[in-house]
Formats: sequence, C-alpha cells, structure tokens
Amino acid sequence: MTDTGTLRARNAAFWTQAAPGWIRHADRQDEIGRPLGAAAMDELRPRPGERILDVGCGCGGTTADIAAAVGPHGAAVGVDLAEPMVTAARERFPGERHPGLRFVTADIETIDAVPGAPFDAAFSRMALMLLADPVAGCATIRRSLRPGGRLAATVFRDGGANPWLPAATLGAAPHVGTLPPLPIGDEPGPFAFADPARVRRVLTAAGFEVIAVHPHDVTLDAPDEPETVAEWLIEMGPAGAAYRAAPPSGQAAARTAAARLLDRFREPGTGYRLPAGHWRISAMTAP
Repeated sequence: MTDTGTLRARNAAFWTQAAPGWIRHADRQDEIGRPLGAAAMDELRPRPGERILDVGCGCGGTTADIAAAVGPHGAAVGVDLAEPMVTAARERFPGERHPGLRFVTADIETIDAVPGAPFDAAFSRMALMLLADPVAGCATIRRSLRPGGRLAATVFRDGGANPWLPAATLGAAPHVGTLPPLPIGDEPGPFAFADPARVRRVLTAAGFEVIAVHPHDVTLDAPDEPETVAEWLIEMGPAGAAYRAAPPSGQAAARTAAARLLDRFREPGTGYRLPAGHWRISAMTAP
C-alpha cells in the first residue's frame, strides 16, 4: 500500500494539474453539481450569523452559497489544497461584494486548525474521500469547530451507484497521453468512502460523535450537448491534464469516445440524466 506522504504528494500534483479544467468549468460545475451537496446543505441548516467552514471549496461556489445563507453578520471560509482554484474563487466572489466570505489555501491534513476557527459548523461536498489521510483531515476539521459544532458532508458511494463517473475517463484514455495513477483500494479517489463502515471509522478516529451515514440518490441534469458534456466530464476527471495537452485531433477523438460511452444517459432533445448515489454524512464535536 502506498504510504501517506507519497499519496499527499500525488494529490498535490494532481490537483495542480486538474485546476485549469475545474476553473474553466466552474460555472457549469456549480449549476449541474449542486444536487451533489444539497442533502448536506439541508443537514447543515446554516443560520444567519453563523461561522461555517467549507472543506474542499474548489472554485468557491458552495462557499458563496453558505455565505448567502449566514448573511452579512456571519462568515463562510472555504479551504482547498489547490491554490489556483482558491485564486479563482477569490476572483469569482470578491470580498467587497460578499461580506464575510474568505478563501484559504491549505492542506487540511497537515495544519492544526483552519484560519478563522472556531467555526459553528463545517460543510464538504464530495471532498473527504479525496484526502490522503482522511483521519488527519477530519481531525483538523474537528479541531476547527467549537464544542458542539456540527459537520455535514457528502461523498460518493460505489461505482455501481455512479455508473457515468468512469465513462469520460475510459473514453478519453486511448486518445490522450499518460494518465496519473488511478486509486487502488482505500487510496484517495471518488469511491474511497464507498464503505459506510469506513466513513464511521474515520470520523470516530478523528474524534467526532453522533455520526450518521445515510444513502442519498440524486440525478444530475446536463444539457443535450454531447461534446460539451463529454469535455466537461473529461476535464473534471483524471484525464483532464492529458486531454488539455493532447493535439486537437486527440481531443476530438477523446470527446467522441467519451460521448459514445455516455450516450446511455442521454435523452435526445432533453439532455443527460446522470444518476448519482452518495452518502449523506453528519457528525458533531463533543459539547
């Protein structure tokens, strides 16, 4: 099994390379991906005046939603490993237009607490399963919360509940350059938290209490634009950097192949309906 230090280095390199795709598609990801965090946002129930941490904020859309919920007297702090995405978040949601909204670049696994702590609550959309050392990362979240603070998060379940996720990568791979190593077993990746027992073990080891893990299913609706949807999913996944480095002919072939594999989720004239199965996670710190 790969050691944690190697996995952290691999994560840092991957997200630096992936950032341009996430930045390019930030608006699309905010719109289409909103259902992936909706259950956790409902669980979180942000209230005006609260201070809330957004873990794995990416390009800032979820943090901005939280800031709107807590209002001008509250605070929303987004933290992410990828500095280019944090920079993009600051540009998309400038502080003068969004009072109480702030973004921090940090490795949640290696800091003692997130700047701005303590927070009333923490939110995370599809990020906890990407940590090289999830116990260390979740322990930082716990230390960043006040006594009795709450955590609400979502993570993907298994591949069978999300059959569209690997399609773009599988379609693109033969037409672009070398891809980064794909995750094995519990290594960071979309299905690293497929086992709910592992989720509970990680949160318990990190010091959380009152842990609940429930299945939740949603459908992501994307427009009936095969090339656009294929490129979006390629660029958001492990083939993104290789795709961007490929010649135009390779990119075109990658889009066509990915679109072919995604066709079973397409309703011509209506759009794509992508079934997404995830865990809705909640936990609390000791009072």
